[in-house]
Amino acid sequence: MNTTTKTRVAAVQMVSGPVVADNLKEAGHWIAEAARQGAQLVALPEYFPLISGDEADKIGIREAEGEGPIQRFLADCARRHGIWLIGGSVPLVADAANKVRNTCLAFGPDGSQVARYDKVHLFAFTRGAENYDEARTIEAGHQPVSIETPFGRVGLSICYDLRFPEYFRALGDMKLLVLGAAFTETTGRAHWELLLRARAVENQCYVLAAAQGGVHPSGRRTWGDSMLIDPWGNVINRLARGPGVVVGDLDSDYLVEIRQNLPALGHRRIAC
Repeated sequence: MNTTTKTRVAAVQMVSGPVVADNLKEAGHWIAEAARQGAQLVALPEYFPLISGDEADKIGIREAEGEGPIQRFLADCARRHGIWLIGGSVPLVADAANKVRNTCLAFGPDGSQVARYDKVHLFAFTRGAENYDEARTIEAGHQPVSIETPFGRVGLSICYDLRFPEYFRALGDMKLLVLGAAFTETTGRAHWELLLRARAVENQCYVLAAAQGGVHPSGRRTWGDSMLIDPWGNVINRLARGPGVVVGDLDSDYLVEIRQNLPALGHRRIAC
């Protein structure tokens, strides 16, 4: 097999806490490790800069687009390692004074910002003592976003987007879908792998999922299980819990073979 058709990618898994500087240091360590292992694209999890016991804390660290220490960190890491860096999610200024945009920023190997995606679908879940409602502190985005890279188009998504297949259909023909997430332990155990593999199979593309995974200082429990999935739905590599990095290869020849053998994308009859 011609190895020049392969591109190495990586997902960073974290267990972020309430101190931004500590989280950036941890993220930087794993980005460097992914680059050391040859990754040309690295993805961070949702909320990588901050997970605290008070959801309003992210409002206090929100940044204007193009300004602030979190965005400088992402740009510097991309430039230093010469990689495409998908920045999980960063709290950016919203129209509402009491909210943020939960934003995935993508940076090119020269450190320039190449895309911004504001999370469209806002998570809400209640079961017993568990209660989440992102709409209290987050202002929703409105459209899907992808980026062009030398190794193909990459679609951007965040966590709860995973439950909405029409979002991924709207992205069009992708080689890779990247999802930064902080799935709860409850919903992750039930649906995480199932939904990720479904998105890979129905879109006949690779899926790279970078997750929060463990017990956070606030007591919050996230599911983890960061993974890379191929277009046939096979899990190439994964990390169950705890901080670390998942590394694997995209194979362009294999993707073409899958689509030629089963040309499902060309058989669609109902457009989204």
